[in-house]
Amino acid sequence: MGRVQGVGFRWWTMRTADRLGLGGSVRNLRDGSVEVQAVGSPAALDELESALASGPPGARVDRVEAVQPDPGTARDEFRIER
Repeated sequence: MGRVQGVGFRWWTMRTADRLGLGGSVRNLRDGSVEVQAVGSPAALDELESALASGPPGARVDRVEAVQPDPGTARDEFRIER
């Protein structure tokens, strides 16, 4: 939660995940938060989590919550879901 919509958060997340070699997805939720599901090496996932805590310029991230993804989330590429 925070100010994460209208600042390019999903595109920034996709570029960051691609750079880290992660698969998964990012999408806006109705409550104004953003959901990110990512799969990859533990080191890359830790780096993504740290990056998400700051977000892109103009974003205000209040909280990042990490949970185990559903087994069906595994994919090679990272994409934006609508």
